[in-house]
Amino acid sequence: MRNLISILSFLIAISVSGQQDKDTLLVGYTPAAPFLIENGENLEGLNEWLWKRVATNLNLEYIMVPMEFSAMLDSVRTGGIDLSINPLTITSQRSKEMEFTHSFYASNATIAVAEISSFDKFKSYVAGFFNLEFLGGLMILLFIIFLFGILGWIFERKRNPEVFRPGRKGLWDGVWWSAVTLTTVGYGDKAPVTKFGKVTALLLMFGGLLFISGLTASIASSLTVNQLSNNPDGFNEFKDREVGTITNSGTQNFLSEHFFKDIKTYSNVDLGLLDLKKGKIEAFMYDEPILKYAIQKDSTLKQLELLPVKFDVQFYAFGLPKSHIDLEQRISQRILEIIETEEWDIVLNEYGLAEF
Repeated sequence: MRNLISILSFLIAISVSGQQDKDTLLVGYTPAAPFLIENGENLEGLNEWLWKRVATNLNLEYIMVPMEFSAMLDSVRTGGIDLSINPLTITSQRSKEMEFTHSFYASNATIAVAEISSFDKFKSYVAGFFNLEFLGGLMILLFIIFLFGILGWIFERKRNPEVFRPGRKGLWDGVWWSAVTLTTVGYGDKAPVTKFGKVTALLLMFGGLLFISGLTASIASSLTVNQLSNNPDGFNEFKDREVGTITNSGTQNFLSEHFFKDIKTYSNVDLGLLDLKKGKIEAFMYDEPILKYAIQKDSTLKQLELLPVKFDVQFYAFGLPKSHIDLEQRISQRILEIIETEEWDIVLNEYGLAEF
C-alpha cells in the first residue's frame, strides 16, 4: 500500500512539475525521525528545517515527494528527482552514483536488542547446569564418591566397626565419609584407622581436590558462555545470528562487508523494531540517533534497548543526481554557513541530537 502511495505521489509531483517553471525541484524524502518526522500532513525534523532554510536563502522552488527509501535512492541515481533531503550516509559506492552535499551531521550505527527479563535470565542461569559437560562431570564425581566410599568401608569394616558398620549401613557410612572428605567439609565424625584406609583417604583428598577445582572451573566457564550467548554485547558476536537493518542502507553494506551471514532487510525502522520485539530477529542495526528516537517515542518498544556498541562512523548529507553539480555546490556552501551558526546548535538540541 505504501509503495502505491509513493508511486502515486511521484506521478502527481511529475505532473505538477510539468505545469511549473522548469527550475522547480522535485525533493524526495522518506520519514527518518528525528531528521524527518511526519506529523499528520506536516513534515518536521532537523533535515526539514535545514532544507527550508537553504531553499529560502537560495530562492529555490520545490515540490516534496514522499517515497520509499530504496525507490528514493534509485530516483536520485537516475535523475527522477532532483534532491533527497534524507540523512544519507556518504559511502564510496554511493559517491560513484550520485553527488553529495557537504556533510551536516556525523554519527554511527549501533545495535538494538530486546531486553531479557529477570525470569529469562534465571532460566538461562539454571540451564547452564544442564549441559553435557556439566552432567558428565557430575557423573564422574558421583563415581569417585562411591568408589572411594566402598574402598574405605572394605579396609575399615573389621578394624573400625564402630565408624564403618557392617552391611548396608556400613556402605552408607563409607559413601558419607567419602563425600565429606572429597568436599573438604571434614566433620570428623568418621575417620580411617587402618594403613590402607588412610592411604585411600589421602588419594581421595588430593585427587578429589584437583578434580573439584577442574569441575568448578568447567561450571563457571559453562555459565559464562551461556550468559554471553544470551546477552551479547559485542559487534562480532552477532555475525552468526539473524539481524535486521534497512534495505540498501549504508549499514547493510557495512554488515555484508564484515561477513554477517543472516541479514534481514526492512523498508523502514518501525517494521524492523517490531520484528525485534516479536523475537523474529535477534538484533536490529542502524543509525544510532534514528533508533534512539524511535525507541524513546514509542511506548510499545520499551522492552528494547541499545547496546553500548558503536560502529560504522557515518557522515550525513543530501543526495543529488550526478548532473546537478552546480546545484550541489550552491547548497553545500549554504549548509556550511548554516551549521557554523549558534542557531544550528539550538536546533540540534531541540531534536535531542549532539555533535559526534
